[in-house]
Amino acid sequence: MRELEAEHRRAGKQRQTQLELLFDSMVEGVLLLDAHSRVELANPAFISLFGLSGDIRGKTIMEALRLHELAEIVEQLDKGEEVLGRELRLALPQEKWLRINGASMANESGQRQGAILVFHDLTRLKQLESARKEFVANVSHELRTPLSLIKGYCETLLDGAKDQPEVASKFLGTIDRNAERLKVLLEDLLTVSELESGRIKMDLQAVPLRSTVEKVLGDHQAKAANRGIRLENRVRDQVVRADTGRLEQVLGNLVDNAVKYGRESGNVSVEAAEGERGMVEVCVRDDGPGIPPDALERVFERFYRVDKARSREQGGTGLGLSIVKHIIQSHQGRVWAKSELGKGAAFYFTLPAA
Repeated sequence: MRELEAEHRRAGKQRQTQLELLFDSMVEGVLLLDAHSRVELANPAFISLFGLSGDIRGKTIMEALRLHELAEIVEQLDKGEEVLGRELRLALPQEKWLRINGASMANESGQRQGAILVFHDLTRLKQLESARKEFVANVSHELRTPLSLIKGYCETLLDGAKDQPEVASKFLGTIDRNAERLKVLLEDLLTVSELESGRIKMDLQAVPLRSTVEKVLGDHQAKAANRGIRLENRVRDQVVRADTGRLEQVLGNLVDNAVKYGRESGNVSVEAAEGERGMVEVCVRDDGPGIPPDALERVFERFYRVDKARSREQGGTGLGLSIVKHIIQSHQGRVWAKSELGKGAAFYFTLPAA
């Protein structure tokens, strides 16, 4: 008899240990409340979600968390109602979204014994949804302007302007420019999509940095001359491990921005130095108006523009720096910007030394 009781105790302890392991290993936050709506158990995921440090057992929701919305959910459970798919926004140091499911627990006679609440972190999904909406809105806006211009000028030509050679030629030039703008935008969108999905394979090889910079500066010489800007190659004999075409694309985007937004009759330079951990640090620098401090962290976001009016006037797609970031990250490097208002801007990136 005693052996049987001991066996039952061992089996009971084993089941309890297994339940505790399951409870503690769950990704979702789980909260158990007793019959008086005080915290009986809270798993590590719950503690992490709410950023708690002390022991909250024996406390009410208001005592433990100071959240009126959660206290209202507990009151709903006290009445025997289920809670399914309720969303809760936490205004912690960083915004957090949670989905809550809860149910009351009762014994065989129907007497309430407590409640269980399960918390699923929706923060990443909310961020992705917000990014998707912003992306769609930005693409729609970028497409609408050239399409409206193309349609408007085509309608004018069809209404009779085509019979006036000088007017027709001017209108067709505007249509051609905006069609080219659409083409560049779509190409950049495809590039960003392929880079983000990892579909673009990098053909890594030893690339002499100075001659690559020289080629890119040569491509931008005419545009720089129109603004009286002097281009300078300060790179020495560094050799990096990179995809030649993609490296030229990175340098091209950065030099193009420096020429567009730098000071008229100013200077744009490209320099390189030995970095940490076998990396080469490259910098494209201008002496233009600079970038406000609050914009430095956002300049590599898709469609973000420091000066929207001037950017659209210059014909940019708002994707160049995002493409730069993804290409450099695909090379296991990093990219950042430094600037002081009135003293120009410097864009840095690192690449592995060959």
